[in-house]
Amino acid sequence: MATISGFVEKIKYRNEDNGYTVLNVVAEEDEYILVGTFHYISEGEMLEATGTMTDHPIYGEQLQVESYEIKVPEDIHSVERYLASGAVKGIGAALAARIVRHFKADTFRIMEEEPERLSEVKGISEKMAMAISEQVEEKKEMRQAMMYLQKYGISMNLALKIYNEYGSRLYGIIEENPYRLADDIPGVGFKMADEIARQAGIFTDSDYRIQCGLLYTLLQALNNGHTYLPEQELLANASELLKVRPEDMEKHLMDMQIDKKLVVKEVDGVRIVYASQYYYLEMNTARMLFDLNIKGSVAEEAVYKRLDAIQAEEGIELDPLQARAVAEAVNSGLLIITGGPGTGKTTIINTILKYFEGEGMEIFLAAPTGRAAKRMTEATGWEAKTIHRLLELNGVPGEKDSTGMHFEKNEENPLEADVVIIDEMSMVDIHLMHSLLKAVNVGTRLILVGDVNQLPSVGPGSVLKDIIDSGCFNVVKLTRIFRQASQSDIVVNAHKIHAGEQIPLGKRSNDFLFIKRDHPDAIISAMITLIKEKLPGYVHAEPFDIQIMTPMRKGALGVERINGILQEFLNPPDKSKEERESGGVTYRVGDKVMQIKNNYQLEWETRSRYGIPMESGLGVFNGDMGIIREINSFAETMTVEFDEGKMVEYSFKQLEELELAYAITIHKSQGSEYPAVIIPVYSGPRMLMTRNLIYTAVTRAKNCVCLVGLPETFQSMVNNETEQRRYTGLRARIEEIAQL
Repeated sequence: MATISGFVEKIKYRNEDNGYTVLNVVAEEDEYILVGTFHYISEGEMLEATGTMTDHPIYGEQLQVESYEIKVPEDIHSVERYLASGAVKGIGAALAARIVRHFKADTFRIMEEEPERLSEVKGISEKMAMAISEQVEEKKEMRQAMMYLQKYGISMNLALKIYNEYGSRLYGIIEENPYRLADDIPGVGFKMADEIARQAGIFTDSDYRIQCGLLYTLLQALNNGHTYLPEQELLANASELLKVRPEDMEKHLMDMQIDKKLVVKEVDGVRIVYASQYYYLEMNTARMLFDLNIKGSVAEEAVYKRLDAIQAEEGIELDPLQARAVAEAVNSGLLIITGGPGTGKTTIINTILKYFEGEGMEIFLAAPTGRAAKRMTEATGWEAKTIHRLLELNGVPGEKDSTGMHFEKNEENPLEADVVIIDEMSMVDIHLMHSLLKAVNVGTRLILVGDVNQLPSVGPGSVLKDIIDSGCFNVVKLTRIFRQASQSDIVVNAHKIHAGEQIPLGKRSNDFLFIKRDHPDAIISAMITLIKEKLPGYVHAEPFDIQIMTPMRKGALGVERINGILQEFLNPPDKSKEERESGGVTYRVGDKVMQIKNNYQLEWETRSRYGIPMESGLGVFNGDMGIIREINSFAETMTVEFDEGKMVEYSFKQLEELELAYAITIHKSQGSEYPAVIIPVYSGPRMLMTRNLIYTAVTRAKNCVCLVGLPETFQSMVNNETEQRRYTGLRARIEEIAQL
C-alpha cells in the first residue's frame, strides 16, 4: 500500500454519475496520477490518498485509490495554490498571493471565522469578503451533503442535483419525507425514494408513501399505453406495490384531488383516475382539434377542374374516393386519411402536394421517426422531417420537466405553414400530438395520414384511433387495393390478415415466403442462412439492412436469445474490435443497436468524410437504429452512428438506453420499412400472438417477407383478434366538447 499527500493540480477525467475520477496530484516536487471514486473534489484541494501503485500499459504508473481524505491546506504555499486554483470564484493568482501574504497560516481560520477581515486586503470589499466566505462554507456543506447522500446509494450526479435543489434542507427532507424527491428531482422515481425512506426508518403506511405510490402506479401504466386507470385497478396495483390494503388508500384519492394531483371521472358507472397532467393533455388536444376543424369555401367544381388538370399533367388516374380525399383536403382545416398498404395513400399525398404547390402555399411534411420521414421523402420528392425536428426540439439541461426538453415551435412561435401533412399517425402518442397541435395555427390545414390497424403508439394514448372513432372529424377510409399493389403478395396477404382470412402458405410467391421448421433451433438456423446467404442478393441489400422481428423479448425465440446468437454469426469477436459488457450484454464495435427510450438531451453531430463536424442537434428516440463505431474504455464512452450519419457519444453509464438490434420486437418496428423482413412464428402467449401484431410485421417489408416456423401458429395469430385494451380518454374528451 502507498500513501500520497498533495495538491490536486488537474482533474483529467470525471464520470459525474459514479464519481470515477482521474486526478493529477502534485506532492512536493513529484507528480502522480490517481485513479478512483471520489465523492466530491475540486482542483486546488489538498488530498491524502491510500491505495495500490499499478503500471498501466498505456498511461504508466498510477495509484488505484482505495481510501482518501480531503485535508485543509496547512503550509502557506499550499493555501496559496488552493486559492489561486480557481476553487473560489473571484480569487485569482495575484489576489491569492495578497491574501496569504497578509494572513499567512491563519488564512483559512479567518475565511471561516472572521470573514469580514478579508476586506483588510487591498482589492477586497466587505461585500466580496462575505461572498468568498459563503463559497468556502458552501463547499464544506456540499462535501458533507455528498458524503451523507452516499449512505443511501445515491449516485454523484443525482446527489449534486439533490443538493442544488434543497441545499442544507435536504437532511430534513430525507428524514421526514424522502418521497418529495420523486416529485422534485428528475431521475428519482418512487422505488428509489421508497428505498431511501426505508433506510431512514419511515413507516410503510405513511401518507407521503401511499400518495407517492398511487401516483407512481398511474405513471407506470403509461408504459402500457394507458392515460388513466379504473379506480379499482389502480388501488389493486398500488396495493400490490405498497403492501397496503386497498381500503386504506381510498381516502388518499380525495386528498390528491384537492391537491390537484389527480382527476377522477365517472364513465358508465365506473370511476376512473387520471394523473392530472394526462387528463389536461387529452382535454387540450381535443379542444385544439376542434379549433383547427374549419370548413373551407373553395367551390367543388373549381377543385375537380384543377384535379383533372393535375391528372393530365402527371399521367395518373385517381379513383373517386382518392379524388374526394384531395377535395376534402382543400376544404378542411383537419382531415384524416386512413388505409392499409397499397390503397393509394401516397398517390393522394402527392396529388395534394401538387394542388397546394400550384396555389403557392407553404407545405411541411413530417413523420414520427427518422426512418418514416426518409420513406416519406423518397415517396414524394419533398423534404420530410421528424415531428421533433419540425417542432425544433431543444433540450433544457436541469429543467424540472422529467423529459428535460421543450419545442421551440408552440402557440407563441407557430409553424409558418399553410399545410402540414403528418404520415404514420398510428405511431403518434398523446404527448407528441399535443405538442404538434400547439404549433399549428388556426387556419393552417392539418392532414393526418396513417393505418389505424397498425399497433398503437409506443407512448401513451390511441390518438389516431380515438380521433377516427369519435366521428367528429372528416375521415377518408381507403379500402381498395390498386392494380400495381395487387401484384404484391405482401400487400394482398396483409389485407387478408386484417380480414382474418385463410392464407395459402404453400403457394409460390416472389415476395411472401413461408419456411416450415418445427423447433426453435431449426428456426434460428434457417434465419441465419436467410440473412447471411439467401436474402442479401435477392433483395439487393446488406445483411444489416435485413430485419428479424419477433413477438417476444424472452424465450427460445425472443429478442434477447436471437441477438446473442446472431451477434456471433454476423459480428464475431476479433482482437481488432473493442468490446464493452453492460447489463449482461457484450457490445462490440460493428454491432447493430437500437435506442430503447426517448432521450431529448443526447447530442448528435454529422461529420464530413474527414471527421469535421458539420451539423449538430439534440435528441435520440425510442426505435432509432445505428451501428457502434467506437468504444473508448479510458474515456468510458461508446460512439454510435445512426441514420443520416448522426454520430452520438454515450457514456458507459448510458448503455442501458441501448440494446442489440439484429432482432427486434415487432412493437419496435413501427414506422420502419426494411428491404426484407424475417419473422419467426412459434408458440407464445396468446396476448402477444395477435392479428394486428403479425399484420404490423408483414407490412414493414418492402420487397420480401420470410416467415419461418409453424403454419398453424401463423394461422392462429391471424385468427386471434385480441387487442390489449388501452385506457385512453381522447375520444371521450372530443365527444364532450362536441356536445357543448
